[in-house]
Amino acid sequence: MTKYLISFPGEAMVVPEEEFEAVVEDSHAVIEEAKAAGVYVFGGGINEAVAPVLVAGDGTVTEGTYPGHTVPNGGYAILELPSREAALEWAAKIAVACRCAQEVREFQFDPAS
Repeated sequence: MTKYLISFPGEAMVVPEEEFEAVVEDSHAVIEEAKAAGVYVFGGGINEAVAPVLVAGDGTVTEGTYPGHTVPNGGYAILELPSREAALEWAAKIAVACRCAQEVREFQFDPAS
């Protein structure tokens, strides 16, 4: 089984205010479906109200992130699935629930994880 990151940037989700509660309900329903299917590993949205920091090996903390790198935001789900095709199917379900396209990335195999 391979772990997949299914995500979208915050600015991709453009939903009228009156539809937002339905988006929340629909997205939670997809996550519950993933949990029931035994494929859910982790998920959530980045708290955009808290600024990112960069921590160096010596413990130095710097505001922001790597130079030239955009700050990650939006929503993320990590699912453990048998195939890329399955990841694309789950991404489609999440896209419908969130009303925006989803990016799919595959994690490299790590025997320690």
